[in-house]
Amino acid sequence: MSTPASIAKHPLHPMLVVLPMGLWIFSLVADVIAAAGWSSPWTEVAFYTIAGGVVGAVLAAVPGLIDFLSIRDQKSRSIGAYHMIVNLAATAIFAVNLYLRAAGHGGSLPLILSVIAIALIGVGGWLGGELVYVHGVGVEPATPRRTTAELREVPRKKISRTM
Repeated sequence: MSTPASIAKHPLHPMLVVLPMGLWIFSLVADVIAAAGWSSPWTEVAFYTIAGGVVGAVLAAVPGLIDFLSIRDQKSRSIGAYHMIVNLAATAIFAVNLYLRAAGHGGSLPLILSVIAIALIGVGGWLGGELVYVHGVGVEPATPRRTTAELREVPRKKISRTM
């Protein structure tokens, strides 16, 4: 099933999700570096990568919602609902995490929230992969190709050799 949220048959949602996922994973890396004792500039890097990830996730959610609303198969729709819920939960946790950091809350809570949210986006990504690779959601149907047997059956024109 192809997706209505696409440009030139290329779905937008998978193109956009890599930005928040990459930013959030890097924010966790920055948090770990900061926790190891190099807090400057790593705490700020974590803050801004979380903020960018939240913005990117909201942007990716729009075509994702359009794709979800176009799913007709009940099994795929159920998986899509779990995919959406898990990823929205991860985004909400990162938004809370961002708020805590902006409010100056230090300690281990922001790091713990990041680990939980990263685990959730891993699950959400797996569910998204299930939709695409197992159920074919967002995949443009292949153009039918002729088999070798079908090609052999095509009548050939006889070539006359007149000279």
